[in-house]
Parts: sequence; structure tokens; C-alpha cells
Amino acid sequence: MTTPLRTRSGGPVSRPASRRSRGEGPFRYAATGAGILLLVIMAAIAVFLVVEAVPALRVNKGDFFSEVIWDPNGTQTFGIAALAFGTVISSLLALVMALPVAVGVALFISHYAPRRLAGLLGYVIDLLAAVPSVVYGLWGVVFLVPFITGPWKFLNEYLGWIPLFAGDSVAGRSVLTASVILAVMILPIIAAISREVFLQVPRSHEEAALALGATRWEMIRMAVLPFGRPGVISAAMLGLGRAMGETIAVALVLPATFGISFQILTAQGNSIAANIANGFGEATPIGRGALIASGLVLFAITLVVNIAARLVIARRKEFSGAAA
Repeated sequence: MTTPLRTRSGGPVSRPASRRSRGEGPFRYAATGAGILLLVIMAAIAVFLVVEAVPALRVNKGDFFSEVIWDPNGTQTFGIAALAFGTVISSLLALVMALPVAVGVALFISHYAPRRLAGLLGYVIDLLAAVPSVVYGLWGVVFLVPFITGPWKFLNEYLGWIPLFAGDSVAGRSVLTASVILAVMILPIIAAISREVFLQVPRSHEEAALALGATRWEMIRMAVLPFGRPGVISAAMLGLGRAMGETIAVALVLPATFGISFQILTAQGNSIAANIANGFGEATPIGRGALIASGLVLFAITLVVNIAARLVIARRKEFSGAAA
């Protein structure tokens, strides 16, 4: 173990300003260049999508934003309404199901579980986050769809007075089933990030709450959750982005139907990413342009979601604990 150099009076030896700043310039330029490169890549992606989509949009016989029919290879009539609706509703349902469970898992690992159990659970969570999406899709088709048909019929029979659970043709391959698979997929991501955020809470904050007589839950509610709220929001938005862009798992579960319905137990529904995966191989030039145009809409939706998340986080900087 080395000791820092000190002067005769006992104070530490300070390095000259020229030596301290020698490495700051290249690092600053490299960091700035990386940020600019990221913006350039995003702009290039947007320009590419626009250029490829314009020819198909010019020959479209329907309104791209309100048309439900998707037939660019035949009648050249297509619209994004049904696909965007299916993407948003399935992703939001998945986030609603996954977020509370993920936060609970993260709190258990960081503040309740013994150290050995916490390490094992953390390893399992990280492992689940790395599982390919096609594995989740196959699990959904082989196991979940046959198993979950009965519970869906139960919900339709006893809670059919709720519009979400209404419908005459309840099926295992439904929007709600796809949402369950998406929830399982994004849960490890949200839990892993939330766990790391909760572990960064200053120990002094927790000890101060406990010293005032707070219980463990009151300490978590007053010290841990306010500190970790921006991180949890970021984790939720990251999970939502993955749910919106998921292709294989949704394509394996949902039939390629186009329609707008809030009856999430029926077989109607599709997503932008799944439609691109299903239709790109056999698409005509106009069809490929239409699919790229739908990809541009998905790009815009995810961008808006992330901007909204950043605005929410910026409004809650007082909980970041940076001053601790």
C-alpha cells in the first residue's frame, strides 16, 4: 500500500496545473465527439427512414395516420392506426404489470434479503435480462398460450362487464397474452437497474431515518424511494422502449390481424415491430417503403417517450441525492 506524498509541514503535495490539465483536453474532446457522433447517427437514421418511406407514402391510397387497413402490396392502401394502437396498448399493459413487481424485487434484493441470497437473486435477474427474446416467444407459444386460455375465459365470464375483459371470442393468442410475455421480458431489466439505484442510496440517509424511529418500510418510503425515483423512471422507460420494439416474441404470439379494439382478451391486435418482422421478407418495393414508414413512426414514438421521461426526471432533481 503506497502513501501519498507530503510536504515537510505534513500537507499533501499538489500536482502542477499543467500536469492536471494534460489529460483533460483529450478526454473532453473525446466525450464531446462521442455525444456529437450519437446525434449524427440518430439524425442519419431519421433521414434514411424518411427517404425510404416517401415513395410509398406518395402512392398510398389511404390516410397513413388514420387508416386501419394494411395492404401496401395489393391495393396500396395502408395506415399505421391499428399497428400504433397495438404497440402502445400492449407495451403499456406490460409496463403496468412489470413495474411494481420489478421494484419489489429490487427492494427485496437491496434491503431485505440476506447477502448470499441477494447475490444469487441478483445473478439470476442479470441472467434473465440476457435471455434472447425468441426464447420468451417460444415459451409463450408452447406453454403460456395453452395454459392461460382458462384464466382468460374466467376473466371474460366474471369480469366481462369491464370493457377491457369483454368480447365474444376469447383466445389464448391475445393482446393481453402478448403483454404478459413482454412484462416477463422487461421485468429483469427494470429490476436490475432499480436494484443498482437503490444500492446507491447514501447510508447516512437510511441511518438518519432509522435513528428517528422509523421502521424499515418507513425508512424505505422516506429515504430510499425518493432517492431512487429518477432511476426507477429511467429503468421503466428503458423497459417500455424494449417492449415497444420487440418483434419475435410478439410475432410468435399475436396473429397478423389489423384492428382497433380495447377488448384485450380477443385475438385482434398487432404491433409495428412484429408487422415489420412478418412482412418485410415478402414485401414489394412499395410494401418495404410502407414498413419503413411504420418504423419511422415507431422511432418517433420511442423518441417522444424518452423525452417525456427526461422531463419527468428533470422535475424531480431534488430527490437525486447529489448533495449528500
